[in-house]
Amino acid sequence: MIRVLVVEDDPVAADAHRLYVERVPGFEVVGVANTGVEAMRFVDQHPIDLLLLDFYLPDAHGLQITRALRAANHTIDVIAVTSARDLAMVRAAVSAGVVQYLLKPFTFATLRDKLERYARFRAEVTGEATGQDEVDRALATLRGTDGIGLPKGMSADTLNAVVSALREAPGGLSAVGAAGIVGISRVTARRYLEHLADTGVVVRRPQYGQVGRPELVYSLS
Repeated sequence: MIRVLVVEDDPVAADAHRLYVERVPGFEVVGVANTGVEAMRFVDQHPIDLLLLDFYLPDAHGLQITRALRAANHTIDVIAVTSARDLAMVRAAVSAGVVQYLLKPFTFATLRDKLERYARFRAEVTGEATGQDEVDRALATLRGTDGIGLPKGMSADTLNAVVSALREAPGGLSAVGAAGIVGISRVTARRYLEHLADTGVVVRRPQYGQVGRPELVYSLS
C-alpha cells in the first residue's frame, strides 16, 4: 500500500481528499494535517510515501514544505494541490521535486488518474534502465497525457478519451474499436493510438483473425 498524508487547511476539502484517496486501490491515508507544522511533525514520526499537499497553508507555502523535506533527506514524493495557475509556480514546484501538479477544483476522476499514474511509475521504475527508450517510457507513465507537446492537430481531450477507452479494455483495442467508443474516425483513432505507442504510453501488438492481414491492437503499457 502507498501511504498518503493529506495536507489541507480546509476541513471540508481535507475530508473530501481523504475519501477520494481511499477510493483508489493501492492507497491508504495514514493521516491528515491542517498546517505545515503538523505535516512536518507527522512526517518525522510516521513512515509516509506520498504527500497530497495544499500549497496555500496558514503557516507555510507548499514549496517551503517540499524544500524542507528535501533538506531533511526525506524521500517522500509530493503531489501539489493548488489553485495557482502561474506557470512560474509550476516550474518552481518541479524544481523542488513535486511529481504531480493538481489544480483546484478537481474531480475524483482527475485525482484517481494522477494517483494511478504515480502508482504505475513506482511499480515500474526499478532496477537499471536498458536504454533511453525505457527512461522515456517511465517518464511518460508519470506525465500521462495532458496535451503538452502534442503534434499539431491533436487534441488533449480526444487523447484522454482514447486513454480512458483503453483503460476500460484490459485486452486492448484496435483503431476500429477505439473509434467506435470515442466517436471519431478510424484514421483519427489510429493516429492517436500510434502517438501513444510512440511515446511509450501504450504497446501495440498484431492480432491475427480468420482471414486477411493481422490487425494491430493497442493496450496500456
